[in-house]
Amino acid sequence: MLRTAVRNVLAHRARLLMTVLAVMLGVAFVSGTLVFTETVSSATRTSAQKGLVTSDVVLRPHRAGSAKIPGDAPDLPQSLLDSVTKAPGVASAKGSVSGFVAVADKRGKLVSKGANSRGANHAAGDSGKDPRYSVTSGRLPRADDEVALDSRTADRAGYKVGDVVRLSAFGPVLEQRISGVFDTDDAGVAAGGSLVLFDTPAAQELYASADHYNEIAVTAASGVTQAELKSALTPLLPKEAEAVTGKKLAEDEGKRIAQSTDGMTAGMLAFAGISLFVSAFIIANTFTMLIGQRTRDLALLRAVGATRRQVTRSVLLEALMVGGIAGALGLPAGIGIGAALRAVAGSMGGMPEGPLVVPTHAMVIGLVLALVVTTLSAWLPGRRAAKIPPIAALNSAQAAVPARTLLVRNIIGALFTVAGALCAVSGERVLLGVGAGLLVIGVFVLTPLLARPVIALSAPVLRLFGMPGKLARENAVRSPRRTAATASALMVGLTLITGLTVIANGVQQAIDKMAADSLKADFVVLMANMNDLSPEVGKKIAAHPGVEASSRLSPTAVRIGDRDERVIGVDGSSIGKLISVDFVSGSFSGLRGENAVVDKDTAKKHGWSHGSAVNLIYPDGEQGTLKISGVYAGNQMIQGIMVDDATIAPHVPEAVDSQVMVKTKDGDSAAVENRLYEDLGSNPALMIQTKSDISREVGKAISVMLNILYGLLAMAVIIAVLGVVNTLALSVTERRREIGMLRAIGVSRSGVQRMIRLEAVVISLFGGLLGVGLGVFFGWAVGEQIGEAMPTYALALPWDRLALFLLLSAVIGFLAALWPARSAARTPVLEAIKAG
Repeated sequence: MLRTAVRNVLAHRARLLMTVLAVMLGVAFVSGTLVFTETVSSATRTSAQKGLVTSDVVLRPHRAGSAKIPGDAPDLPQSLLDSVTKAPGVASAKGSVSGFVAVADKRGKLVSKGANSRGANHAAGDSGKDPRYSVTSGRLPRADDEVALDSRTADRAGYKVGDVVRLSAFGPVLEQRISGVFDTDDAGVAAGGSLVLFDTPAAQELYASADHYNEIAVTAASGVTQAELKSALTPLLPKEAEAVTGKKLAEDEGKRIAQSTDGMTAGMLAFAGISLFVSAFIIANTFTMLIGQRTRDLALLRAVGATRRQVTRSVLLEALMVGGIAGALGLPAGIGIGAALRAVAGSMGGMPEGPLVVPTHAMVIGLVLALVVTTLSAWLPGRRAAKIPPIAALNSAQAAVPARTLLVRNIIGALFTVAGALCAVSGERVLLGVGAGLLVIGVFVLTPLLARPVIALSAPVLRLFGMPGKLARENAVRSPRRTAATASALMVGLTLITGLTVIANGVQQAIDKMAADSLKADFVVLMANMNDLSPEVGKKIAAHPGVEASSRLSPTAVRIGDRDERVIGVDGSSIGKLISVDFVSGSFSGLRGENAVVDKDTAKKHGWSHGSAVNLIYPDGEQGTLKISGVYAGNQMIQGIMVDDATIAPHVPEAVDSQVMVKTKDGDSAAVENRLYEDLGSNPALMIQTKSDISREVGKAISVMLNILYGLLAMAVIIAVLGVVNTLALSVTERRREIGMLRAIGVSRSGVQRMIRLEAVVISLFGGLLGVGLGVFFGWAVGEQIGEAMPTYALALPWDRLALFLLLSAVIGFLAALWPARSAARTPVLEAIKAG
């Protein structure tokens, strides 16, 4: 049976080529994903840990970040650095300070956003060099009006040594002269951020205070272990600080990076799994058709003594060989995909530099998947092959599929569909997701039953193409199983694409409506990195002559009962002119003194109602009482406990703002925005947004996410195209005699080609219709759950994109039929008629 399996594979090389290619692409996607994520993890881990290698122990305050934020643990004083430097077992100790800094280009625009835009001091010492930074031109800064830029930022912004650059950290705009440009392995810079180096006193003024550091890095003397050094330094530390070994920091950084890439790996592997799932359709379809075409051969094997088990084993051996070939080809292709993804991420500034890493498990998993997927997909066709009776060897007819098997399949599909529909309309949140899944499975199982009535709808259009159109429709419904398997491969990809598009469109419109309904303010002023604003910004805006109303939003942590809650300080007299919320009871009019308004979810959590008295403890330890004067319906943009900022100010001497809302006399025009930006000192760290800007930012993020998902799902669609090509090619071989007869009675070559192409378009459109329909339902089901958390969400169908998806289905069918149609048209008439 092994020799028989080998001969069958070699005898049908062209027929199995598409199957090998489909499995190879799925395996390549899985292997490429593992190679890419391992490469990203390795490069990021190496880059992030380089700075930790030279530090045996790091001293730091007990706090999450390094920015100077009120309420944090105090920074480490110079006296501690002096004591540590003189401590036994210490070779050297260096203090560092760092935090966010915004860098403007020569047009005044922000070079890079986010937490990766950092400023820090350097520790050049008497040598003028810091081993962490390689100066490419100029020198490191030596005065408080000098800075050095990393080379990537300098190139992006067009700066060189001697230029003046505009910067902003936590306060006013600084104009500094560039003393040098340097290269760095900093992971934040590699990820598209920027690094600005100051001399130590200037950095301390920005991010700590005079003679204070955010942390101290200590190097052990020869023969002193990290644990011993930590034990020696711990008694010197104030109670607010801690000592951490370099080894522990490296381990923590490795775990953090692994966790950050776990989600990306899982997401990409999920899409790789979808590709393999679609490949399984092609494999099962291919083997089913091949077995149908080899009915006589398999029956002869039974007639000469082969058992059912041997016939099944022969088919499975063929599948193993196909899987082995596909896996062997998929592994190098996967390495290529991983390298391509790394190159794309690198060109976008998305990852640090590092070698391509090919983990052993990527190769093993890819090969095992290829073997498992092909074997399982061929198992059912193999069982059907074993059931072919020996009497079938007397003729070449394909053994018909027993009617009862389709009947059982249709009953199961109907049960799943009905159960899914009932769960979906029940209104229960948990049952909604279950219902969506059951309905999708039910429709998938019922695909052969749906093929005939759905494809029949194309009859009026196909009549326009004459006899080729009529034959195309009849061929499409002749084998419901084959048509269903071909269409289902395309249906899976389009279901996910359509569902994601519907959800994203609904969320975008919900955000637009939320911004339009919730904000009366013309502008919202906030930090580019979403950190806290300096209180001076709010004061300048309030004093601006063109401002009609403004309010700082100052979040403060307070203690209510046994919970920490956030109270937002606002201008009680102006907030009603800047935001719009639906009050269940009360209003903004009484928001002064000890009165407060709260969203209804928070009120429900605490059991509060209009008029309730709330006891709390302020950050300075003083106790107070708030009276609930209003309860409103919150949303993702506006929620929480609001009090007049005059009530909070005495308890928070260094209050900071999350944002400032502004309503101007002249509206939200670009001219007003530019004037406001200039009056705030053209500060690159500030971001001024209108309602449309907020919606656009969300829309941009959604579009980026969708494009990434489309790219990942494209692999499944490509594999589905191969499935259509494969099915049509096998179908043409199966109908060779029929095609010869058509040619003999006068059907032209172009007529045969048109018939095959129309058949492919009809089958693809059938899969497209099912995919779009299921995708819309999937989007509705998920949207119902989103709507519970986002009241402005509503189902919004993007008709233009849905039409585009259907058009794409037709194009896929047409392109997939080019080669099979050409092959069919070139079939010699006499040879085709003699084919048995």
